[in-house]
Amino acid sequence: MNRNALRLGLATSLAGAVVAGGLVATGSTGAGLSGNPVAAVHGTTSSLVAIQAREEHDENDLAVKNALSRSPEAAFTVDPTSDTARTAAEAYVASERAMTDPTLTTATIGRPRLAVPEDRYAMAGGCYTLNGKPYLFQATDLGSYLLYTPDRRFLGVTLLGGVAPMAQPSPSSDWTVQRTSSGGFTFTLANGKALHRTLTGGLATGTPTAFPLARTTGCTPYPEVDTDVTGGPFAGTSPFQEVRGYVDPHTHGMSHEFLGGQVICSPPWHRYGVAYALVDCPDHQVANGKGAVLEDFLAGRTPGTGHDPVGWPTFGYWPNPHSLTHQGVYWKWLERSWRGGLRVYTNLLVENNVLCELYPLKKHNCNDMDSIRRQAKDMYDMQDYIDAQYGGPGRGWYRIVTDPFQARAVINSGRLAVIMGIETSVPFGCNVRAGSPTCTPEQLDAGLAEVKALGVRQMEITNKFDNALTGVTGDEGSTGTITNLGNFVNTGSFLQMQTCPSSYGPEQHDKLQGPLTAPEGALPQQDAIFGAIGQLYGLLGVQPLPAYPPGPHCNTRGLTDLGKRLLNEMIDNGMLFDPDHMSVNGRNAALDLYEQAAADGRHPGILSSHSWSTPDAYPRIYKLGGFITPYAGDSPGFVDKWRQHLGWADPRYYFGFGYGADMNGFGAQGSPRGASAANPVTYPFTGLGGVTLDKGVSGKRVWDINTDGVAQYGLYPDWIEDASHVAGADGVGFKEDMSRGAEAYLQMWERAVGVAPDSCRNPSLQVDVDTFRSKVATGMTTRQVLDAIGQPYERLGRTYTTCAAGGGGTTARMAVDFSASGAVTGVRRVG
Repeated sequence: MNRNALRLGLATSLAGAVVAGGLVATGSTGAGLSGNPVAAVHGTTSSLVAIQAREEHDENDLAVKNALSRSPEAAFTVDPTSDTARTAAEAYVASERAMTDPTLTTATIGRPRLAVPEDRYAMAGGCYTLNGKPYLFQATDLGSYLLYTPDRRFLGVTLLGGVAPMAQPSPSSDWTVQRTSSGGFTFTLANGKALHRTLTGGLATGTPTAFPLARTTGCTPYPEVDTDVTGGPFAGTSPFQEVRGYVDPHTHGMSHEFLGGQVICSPPWHRYGVAYALVDCPDHQVANGKGAVLEDFLAGRTPGTGHDPVGWPTFGYWPNPHSLTHQGVYWKWLERSWRGGLRVYTNLLVENNVLCELYPLKKHNCNDMDSIRRQAKDMYDMQDYIDAQYGGPGRGWYRIVTDPFQARAVINSGRLAVIMGIETSVPFGCNVRAGSPTCTPEQLDAGLAEVKALGVRQMEITNKFDNALTGVTGDEGSTGTITNLGNFVNTGSFLQMQTCPSSYGPEQHDKLQGPLTAPEGALPQQDAIFGAIGQLYGLLGVQPLPAYPPGPHCNTRGLTDLGKRLLNEMIDNGMLFDPDHMSVNGRNAALDLYEQAAADGRHPGILSSHSWSTPDAYPRIYKLGGFITPYAGDSPGFVDKWRQHLGWADPRYYFGFGYGADMNGFGAQGSPRGASAANPVTYPFTGLGGVTLDKGVSGKRVWDINTDGVAQYGLYPDWIEDASHVAGADGVGFKEDMSRGAEAYLQMWERAVGVAPDSCRNPSLQVDVDTFRSKVATGMTTRQVLDAIGQPYERLGRTYTTCAAGGGGTTARMAVDFSASGAVTGVRRVG
C-alpha cells in the first residue's frame, strides 16, 4: 500500500471514530510505529481526557502570544531595571534614531529580456516562439521548463511517444534546455526523449533539434501568487555600507519535512507552481476536511468537525493565524515580505524524534540529523528554484549566506540574506540516556563541523528534551505533560525539577510541572502542535509523572561539560548561539561562559530569537552585545514588548529590533485587530524603502491585515505597519528601530567572527590618531579595515567613520574612504 493511500485510510478511520463519539489513540498499531520502542510504552487516550487536553490549547489567548517571555509567570513579574537606567537606555535609543540614515537606491533583480535568449536560463517567465507557436517558458528549475500553451496546456510526450499538448504538467512535459554552439536550443526530458523537428515541420521525439527562439506575444500568464508590491527593492549605494531592513531570526521555512514530513501540509515551493504546492494534506481532504484530526484538535474543534480543504485558488480556511498544520511560508509570500522590507531571515532546521515516531503518517525517518540534512538540501534547492524564476544562477533574491560580510553585500544588492539555523532536541546525536551521553567529544566536534559545512551559522542547543549538552526549560500544562513524557521516552528520565533556589529572582525559573491541567494563573502553553500529537497518538499512556515539590520549578540539569565544549567551539567558529529553550541553570551557566569569553576578548555572538528565555537573561544578552527579537504575536502585544526592551538597550552597541515569527507549526501568528479597530491600516501604504504595498492577492483570495491578521508570511510588512499604528505617537520610532534590525544583527555577527566593537560607543578602545593612521593602509579591503580598527560608528556610502583619541582627553572623528570596489583610498580626520 502506498503512503498516501495509507494516510487516507487512517484519516478516514480516525474521522469515523471521532464522529462516532470516541477518539482512540492509534498506539502501536499506527502506521510507521511497528517495532519502535516508543510505541511499546503507549496506552490509549480516552475521549474525555483528549477533549480536556484539547481545551487547554488556547493559542488565541492574548497572554500567550503577547507575553514578554514564554516563561509562565514572566508576564506578571516586575522589571528589576531601575527607572534611571531605563530612562538612560531609552534616551540612548532615541539618539541612535537621530543618526544619519544610509542613502538607499533601487535594485533590479533578474535580467533584461532580450529579443533572442542569450543562454539556457534567460527564457524564464517569457513568451517565445518555438516551431512557429507561442509558449510561455515556466521555469521548473535551473535550465528546465514547462512549455505552457495559450490554451493552458503543456507541450509533452504521450505514452505512445507522440508530442502533444497535455492537460497537466508531469515529467513528460518538463524539458531540460541546452544552448548549442549555433545559438539554438535543444529540449530533452528526464527519460532521454528529445524534441525533434520532422521533415514536414512537425514535432516528434528523436534526434535533438536545435530550435531558434525569439520573443513573441500571445502567451497566457502562468498561475501564481501576486506580491502586490510596486517599486523596485531598495538597495545600498555601495556593497559595504550600513544596511536597512527588517529581521526575522526564527522561522521554520522547511518544516514540511519535520515529524516525518506529513504534518505540515504542502511545501514552500513546487517545480510545477502554486497549484501543485498549496494543496491540503491527503487526510485533510477526506470527507471534505473531516479527516483533519490533528488540525481540528489544534483549532479547538471536536475532531471530525472538518474544514474547507481547498487551498489554491480560494483559500477559504487556510492559511490563517491559528492553523499550525498548513504552509505559511510559500516562496511568493516570503517574496512579498522581502519586497516589503525583510532583509535578514533565519530558517531553522527542526526535528523532534519522539513525536515524529508517534505520528502515524510519515514518509521520512525520524532521525534528527537526517531531517536537518534533508531540510538544508531543501533550502539550496529552493534557492535554485527562485534563481531559475529570475533568470539563472545567483540572479534570485533568496541568498543563503555564511558570514556577515557576505550578508551585508547581499542586502545592499537589494536581496534577502538567508541564514541557516538549527533547533532540535538531539543535535549531532548527542542524547543522554540514564544520565550518560550518547556521543563522544569527537562525535560532537564532527557534528559541528558537518553542519557548519552545510551552511549552519545559528543554533539553539536543545528544543524540547534534556540532552547531553544541557537541560531544557520544559513546557507547561498539557504540552508540558506530553514533553515531559517524551523526555522520559527519549532519555529514560523525567525532567529533574526542583523548587528553584531562593537566590533566584521571581522570573528565574523553568516551566511549572504538574498535572495535565495547568495551575490557575499560569499561562497556557505555546508550541501546541507537540502536545497535540502526544495526546492524540498515545504519550498519555506512559507511566505517570513523578510528584514534584512546590514551584517555581528549576531543572537541576544544567550545562554539561559537553555543552561547554560545544559553546566554546561555536565561539571559535564564529557561530551564533541562541539560549532559548535551555533550563535556567543551563542558560545561566551559558551566559556565565559567554561573559567570561567576552572578558577574554573573544566577542561571542548571542541572540534570543523567540521569547523562550526568561526576562532576567535579556539585560545580560544586551550587555554581551547580543540581539533579541521577541516572539511576534499580536501587534499590540509586540509593541508592548518593544517598549520593554528599549529600557535594556546597551549604549556600547548599535541598536535595532526585530521579530521572531516562529511560523510553520509552532506558535499561532498575530490575530487581526478587526475592521472596526482604531487607526487601522489603510491600503495601499508606503513600506520600507518607498515601495507601495496593496492588499496581497493569492488566486481568488485577497488578504487584509485588519481582518485576516498574519494569515501567511507575506503579511508581515502589513503587521509592522499595523504595529506602528498601534504605537501611536511612538510609531515613527518603532518603524525606525525595526528598519535598523538588519544592521544590528549584522553587527552582532561581525563581533562573533572577531571584529571589535566601535570605538565611538566604546572609548576605551580608542587609539591615538597617529596609531590609527598607521593601522589603515591604502588598498586595504573593508574586512581588513574592520579587523584593524574595529566596527565603524557610521558606514555611509563609501566612507567609514569612527573615533580615535585626539589628545588632552578629546575624541577625534576619523574617516576612511574606499573605492567603489572596497579598497581604501585615504584616511582623514573630520572632527
